[in-house]
Order: sequence, then structure tokens, then C-alpha cells
Amino acid sequence: MKEHDAIPYSLPDLTDEERIERASAFRDKIKQRRTCRYFSDETIPREVIEAAIEAGGTAPNGANHQPWHFAVISSPEIKRAIREAAEEEERAFYAGKASDEWLEALSPLGTDPDKPFLETAPWLIVVFAQRKGGIEEDGKTQNYYVNESVGIACGMLITCLHEAGCATLTHTPSPMGFLRNICGRPEYEKPMMIVVVGKPEEGATVPTHAVRKKPLEQIASWL
Repeated sequence: MKEHDAIPYSLPDLTDEERIERASAFRDKIKQRRTCRYFSDETIPREVIEAAIEAGGTAPNGANHQPWHFAVISSPEIKRAIREAAEEEERAFYAGKASDEWLEALSPLGTDPDKPFLETAPWLIVVFAQRKGGIEEDGKTQNYYVNESVGIACGMLITCLHEAGCATLTHTPSPMGFLRNICGRPEYEKPMMIVVVGKPEEGATVPTHAVRKKPLEQIASWL
């Protein structure tokens, strides 16, 4: 590599057995993560959300520009505005925008245009991808690998929330331009998703269809 400013880097010196144990334990824990659509209105401490966002902010990203912004919403009025706008888009989606094939794929999940969780859950995290801005967020500098970077950050955010015992849901109404307006974000930021965060309501369920995951031999090849 070319010369550049650098700091030392190291990891714990684990045995192979320790590495396998840690990887397996994490796999077993994260396999319990589920998408929740039935939320309690019981609060989650703000410190949990802050820690999860900071965890997401450590994600690998293009040129270390960190092209993301997390708009955190607890205001009932703003949550209601988001729900109303999202449901308007969802009604259009289910009424004709989505193909029959797409709707058939969604059918086992039981989803419909009604999104009460957008109001019920204590926290909404609206994730924006910054197409420009750089690390100084000047609104001009080009950012790189934006979608990939933000996608990784969201995965780390959700994983941290799961570790904290929080239920989550990723919601992606289409189009999502209304989120930029409601959250007061600039034009060079693209809304990517809403991460709904809270506790599951008593008696909450998940679709049986969603529990089925592809086995290792189907999702990996060894060359």
C-alpha cells in the first residue's frame, strides 16, 4: 500500500476452539431475531437507541465518508404524520402498483396497507443515504458505495438492537420522498428505510413462513 497515516490494529489472540465457540454462540443468538409487526407502546431508553446508532456508525463504508444519517423520532405527531403518508403509499401499492406475483409472495406474511406500528412503537429510526457530503457533510463532496455502506450500517444497527432485547421492523414504503420532507433532511439525502423499535406487545406473533431460513448448503459455496 502507499504510505498513509495509520494507527496500530490488533485483535484478541483466540484459539481456533474459542473462535468457533464465539461464532457459533453469536449465530445461535442472532437466529432468534424476528421481524415484529405487533408493538407495545412501552418505552425503550434513549441510551439504547444512541448506542445502536453508534454501533451502526462503525460500519465499513466507501472512503470513510460514512454516508448515512439516522433521524430518530419519538414525537407522536411526527409518527402519526409518517404513518398517514406511508399508508397512503401502501394503499396504492396493494391496489395496483404491485404485481400479482409480488402480492402472492407477500401473502404468507399477512401484510396489508395498515401500519399501526408506525404510531404504536416508541421509536422510529428513519435511515437516510447521503449521496453527497463527505465526512464533513458539506453537501457537495461525492460519496461512494453509498447503498452498500448504508445497508451494512443498518444491519449492524439492527443487530445491536436485537442484542439489547428490542423488537425491530424494517419498513420501506415506496416512494419514500415524504420522509425527507417530514424529517427536514436535504435533497441530497435519500430515505432508505424506517427501522421501527420497541418491545413486542403481549401475544405478539410472527408468520410461520418467515421463520424458515435457507440452509448453509443453499446460501454458500466453497471454491
